[in-house]
Amino acid sequence: MQRKAYLNRIAGEFRIHPICALLGPRQVGKTTLARMYVEEYCKEKVEFFDLENPLDLARLENPMLTLSRLNNQLIVVDEIQRRPELFPVLRVLVDEPKANRKFLILGSASRDLIRQSSESLAGRIGYTELMPFSLEEIPDCELLWLRGGFPLAYLASNSQDSYQWRQSYISTFLERDIPNLGFHIPPEQIRRFWLMLAHYHGQIFNASEIGKSLGISDQTARKYLDILVGTFMIRQLTPWFENLGKRQVKSPKIYFRDSGILHALLGIRDETQLNIHPKLGAFWEGFALEEIIRQAHATVEECYFWKVQGGAELDLLIIKDGKRIGFEVKYTDRPKITPSMKIAYEDLKLDHLYLIFPGKVSFPLAEHITAHGIELRLPY
Repeated sequence: MQRKAYLNRIAGEFRIHPICALLGPRQVGKTTLARMYVEEYCKEKVEFFDLENPLDLARLENPMLTLSRLNNQLIVVDEIQRRPELFPVLRVLVDEPKANRKFLILGSASRDLIRQSSESLAGRIGYTELMPFSLEEIPDCELLWLRGGFPLAYLASNSQDSYQWRQSYISTFLERDIPNLGFHIPPEQIRRFWLMLAHYHGQIFNASEIGKSLGISDQTARKYLDILVGTFMIRQLTPWFENLGKRQVKSPKIYFRDSGILHALLGIRDETQLNIHPKLGAFWEGFALEEIIRQAHATVEECYFWKVQGGAELDLLIIKDGKRIGFEVKYTDRPKITPSMKIAYEDLKLDHLYLIFPGKVSFPLAEHITAHGIELRLPY
């Protein structure tokens, strides 16, 4: 599939920086996208290094010697998180006069996880996150929700094959990918934690409660959460505070970023099992929130939720370009304004409030409040 928007983002980063980091979860298509970029955009010679290939690892035993010979080239380095010591070397190489080197580095860890290693590249590197398929790329909303957006899961020939692929992905992620990032945690322990998070999907993260259930400390529970956030598995949504004279919730909410992985962890194989699940509404809420955030091109720092203890709440608040846009998500075919929405609109002084629901229509509910089907693009 041609993921044109991401190709344009890579090209845009290279207009500004000599290094572009393409980050995203494993098996999301980073290597494929890098090869598409080389074929369609790149005019220079290209050299590929895959740090999971023993031969390429051997070639980079002395990285300065190997890479300094590659002038006037694009150098692609896949799975950069396996060799964080390369980052200072890249700084020296891109600063060398007249060498005219560019680097496209691919990684399966977020900026936060590789930040310490990449600090030396400040001002020289731009970041693009490649995520699983979204509704902007895939027309079948129901299938995307069930299977998730990982290419091999979504494009599988049937639901059973998709489910099996996701189960294998989960095992590989726990048994190989997390240890490869330097975290030495027994796979069964982090699996139990991840499964516990599946039951907290769409809820406030309570480190003490989860830690007690698993026999681990609060600090360990937060560490495990940071790992899953940093590997693009979990979205941690920060609460928004304002001095409103009300007791506001101050702990984060958590959501699985890919609905297919969530369903696989819970043993949901097909539409029938999904539709009768007691947490169906929460599952759809997480799917919709991820779509909204991606359509809005909102960063982590621009996304919040708001909740008053024992009172009103708002599923998503995006503060971007000087505007406050609120989103309430409901799995319903009869969207209507609730008292909680009115309070959120007034207390947070929203520029607009959208009630997102399944469907392909949009209509006003009140001035500055719109019911908007998830399958339509947001009008801003």
